[in-house]
Amino acid sequence: MTVLLILTTVLTAVAMTDAGLLRQNRRISFHFSIGRSGGICLNGGTSIPSLSGDHMFCACAEGFMGKSCETDTTASCYNGIGLYYRGTMSHAKSGLQCVEWDFDTRESLMTSDVRAGRHNYCRNLHFRRRPWCHVMKGHLLVQEYCDIPRCDFGTSFDPTGPPEHHSTKPNTVTTCGQRPRGQMKIVGGTAAAVESHPWIAAIFWKGRSQKRAFRCGGSLISPCWVLTAAHCFPDGSFTKARRFSVTLGKSAINETDDTNEQTFQVEEVIIHADFDNSEGNFNNDIALLKLRATEGQCAEQTSSVKTVCLAPAGQTLHPGISCEIAGYGKERQGLWYNSQYLREAKVNLLAKRVCQGKEYYGNLITDNMFCAGVPDWSRDACKGDSGGPLVCEVDNRMFLFGIISWGDGCARGYRPGVYTTVTNYNRWVEEKTGLSSITSGSMFPLK
Repeated sequence: MTVLLILTTVLTAVAMTDAGLLRQNRRISFHFSIGRSGGICLNGGTSIPSLSGDHMFCACAEGFMGKSCETDTTASCYNGIGLYYRGTMSHAKSGLQCVEWDFDTRESLMTSDVRAGRHNYCRNLHFRRRPWCHVMKGHLLVQEYCDIPRCDFGTSFDPTGPPEHHSTKPNTVTTCGQRPRGQMKIVGGTAAAVESHPWIAAIFWKGRSQKRAFRCGGSLISPCWVLTAAHCFPDGSFTKARRFSVTLGKSAINETDDTNEQTFQVEEVIIHADFDNSEGNFNNDIALLKLRATEGQCAEQTSSVKTVCLAPAGQTLHPGISCEIAGYGKERQGLWYNSQYLREAKVNLLAKRVCQGKEYYGNLITDNMFCAGVPDWSRDACKGDSGGPLVCEVDNRMFLFGIISWGDGCARGYRPGVYTTVTNYNRWVEEKTGLSSITSGSMFPLK
C-alpha cells in the first residue's frame, strides 16, 4: 500500500530572538485551560440577546444545561481519562454518594463547570485516571473513582479493574500503528490515556541504591524492541543493560496499574556508533533496547500495548503536516519535577530550510534531524520527554517519523523541538534487530 502523505497545515516562518543554552532532555509543555471554549454558549447552544443586543442567556441544545450549556445531562460514559466529562453521575463505585465540591476547588478548577462547580457530580480533577469524587467513609473524607464506563470500550470496561477476558495463549503484537477503535484523538496539549499512545515505553534506570528512576521515553517497534534516543545513555558503550527496565502501557509514572502495564528487563542496549554531541546537537541520536523475553514472550498486544509502524526508508513529510508527540517529562520549563501522567500534543513540521536558518538553529540542524512546533510556540517537548515518539497518521495508521531529541528551552519562541529523522535509520534498525521491512514505498510493519 502506498504511503499517502497529506499536507494539512502550513507554518509561517517568522523572525526569532537570541537563543539560550541547549537542553538535553525534553518534555511536552502545554498551555491550556480545561473547559475553555471560543464561544459563549457551548455544545450547540444559542446565545439569546437582550433588547440592547448584548448576550442575555444561552438556550441549550437538548441534553445540555448550565449557564454556558457546559453540562451534558445524558453523558453515560467518558472519553480518554475523562478530563472533559460533564455528566451528572454523583455516586462513587462503592455506591456512596459524592460530597459537594469545596469552595477552594470550585474557585481554582471549576469556574466553567455547571453552577461554577456547586454540585457533587463526578469530575476528573488533578489528572487522575478517570472521573472521581469525595465520599464520606466513617468520619473521613476520601477520594474514590466513580462508576462510569469508558465510551471507547463499551459499558463493561473498567480501566482500574480486571480485564474483561483472559487468554490462555499469549497474544503477540502483530499489527502496528493502530489505536483501539473510537479512542479519543488529540485536540491540544493535555493529559492522555495510554490507549492513545499504546506504543509509548517508559524507560527506568536503577543505580547502586537499587531505587528505580525514570530515565526516558521510547517507542515499541516490535514485541521485543524499543527505539529511543542515544543521549538517554550517557555512559555510551559502557552502559550496563541490567540496570535498565522498560514498562509498557503506563499512564502514570509513580503509579502501577497491573491490569494495563507490562514490565521487562533490558537484555541489550545498542547505541548508534556515530552518535555525536561534540557540537551540542546530538547527531545520530538513536538507540535500541532489546527486551528480555519471559517464557519466550515479550510484549503482548492489548488495548494499552501495541507497536508503532516505521515508514519506508527515505520517506519524508511535507512541511506543515500535523503530527503527535507524547511523554512523561516536565509540563513547562523550570519545573523541578516531571509530569505524574502521560501527556500529549499536536505539533506541525517545519521546513528544513527554515529550521536551518540563522534565525533558528543554523547549521546545528543536520540531515538526520527535523524541527516541529506550533505557530504560537505554546506546545513543545521538554526535559524528561527524550526518546519519546513523534508519530504521524497515514492511511489510518500511526507511523514513527521522529524521536524527541533536543531543543533550546521548552515552548520558547522560534526555538522549536528537534527530532531524530527515523527513516534515515531503517537499514541500521534491520541490521541490529534482524527485523525486516517490505519493499520501498509500502507500509513498513515490523514482525
